[in-house]
Amino acid sequence: MAGVVVVGAQWGDEGKGKIVDWLSHRADVVARFQGGHNAGHTLVINGQTYKLNLLPSGVVRGGKLSVIGNGVVVDPWQLLGEVDAMRQSGVSLTADDLLLAETACLILPWHKDLDAAREGAAGLNAKIGTTKRGIGPAYEDKVGRRAIRVADLADEDALDHKLERLIAHHAPLRAGLGLPAPDAAALKADLLAVAPQVLAYAGPAWKVLDESAKLGRRILFEGAQGVMLDVDHGTYPFVTSSNVVAGQAAAGTGLGPGSISYVLGLAKAYTTRVGAGPFPTELMDEIGRGLGERGREFGTVTGRARRCGWFDAVMVRQACAVSGVNGLALTKLDVLDGMDELKICTGYRLDGGQVDYLPATAAAQARVEPIYEVMPGWSDSTQGARSWNDLPAQAVKYVRRLEELVGKPCALVSTSPEREDVILMRDPFERN
Repeated sequence: MAGVVVVGAQWGDEGKGKIVDWLSHRADVVARFQGGHNAGHTLVINGQTYKLNLLPSGVVRGGKLSVIGNGVVVDPWQLLGEVDAMRQSGVSLTADDLLLAETACLILPWHKDLDAAREGAAGLNAKIGTTKRGIGPAYEDKVGRRAIRVADLADEDALDHKLERLIAHHAPLRAGLGLPAPDAAALKADLLAVAPQVLAYAGPAWKVLDESAKLGRRILFEGAQGVMLDVDHGTYPFVTSSNVVAGQAAAGTGLGPGSISYVLGLAKAYTTRVGAGPFPTELMDEIGRGLGERGREFGTVTGRARRCGWFDAVMVRQACAVSGVNGLALTKLDVLDGMDELKICTGYRLDGGQVDYLPATAAAQARVEPIYEVMPGWSDSTQGARSWNDLPAQAVKYVRRLEELVGKPCALVSTSPEREDVILMRDPFERN
């Protein structure tokens, strides 16, 4: 088999939805392995836009099995809402098309309450920038071994026991934040009401994936967010609540690391970030605002404007190292069209010295100053290019310089939101 993992090599929003969708026609199975519906993927196919949060990007491709792995935390109401929205868009999903890991943990309304209350109570400098969708509290209950899992929806007795445990934990938290006492009976009724619809998609995902691997099927592992939001390797504490690195593809689906044959790291031709946290190359000027306008940089989930800045080769190189990236997919190259000059961060100054990696603490990350290399821009359009020869010479030089600085070759370059506007240099599914 061939197993390709797609991860973001920045702070998320790199265009994983399009690239995963583009690659999925080469795959037999597409599997999400972490995160929740705090992730947003936008697909533009034949002029029609699909916005996905929880569902794998492969659902818009007919004849593919889409898997939501055990590493994902699942809001059951969001799941059913997305399935219904896809049907209204002409994409019908059945149990033959979508498989939900029965061991995945659920996001409950209590988690969303807690998420929003904590963020609201945090001081201005303490806000993380969470989407307030309950992702963090759901992962807390998972590692605290008190979560309700998909399989529990089929066992009313287990549900009663787990709700008792949850109340013992959540009641004092809610009281401390001024929230109403948790109503276990109401939550149980709500869960049992959606249980038949959710369980229709549930099954032993690890087993199905294992069988697929043994049959030599191609598996595409889809990550959410970006490596610099990884709870261990990102800009902590301004991170997500799960592991984003490629190694999580194995843990979050139940397939061993031997199933991974190629790791594709996605990076924009510039840098963006949503929410709070350090951003060394951020541009608080007309150039930054211009990137945001041309790139339509608004969060798929929150609608918040993304912060924009120059390409940070130091950060991307670090993300590639901790995630074992084999090659890059460079997106939104066309957003740089018409710029007189471009800057690339090649190092940082910190406390009078120079470093070639992003330091571990938030305080040090906030103090680093980027060291820039300047390159000429290009006036010709790259939008819609599907061949290397279609690119202006300076655009080619820019891509080649990014490859040198990051230390990874470009496998793909995306030149518009449209599905087919991709320059392919190396098919990740091809064996070496």
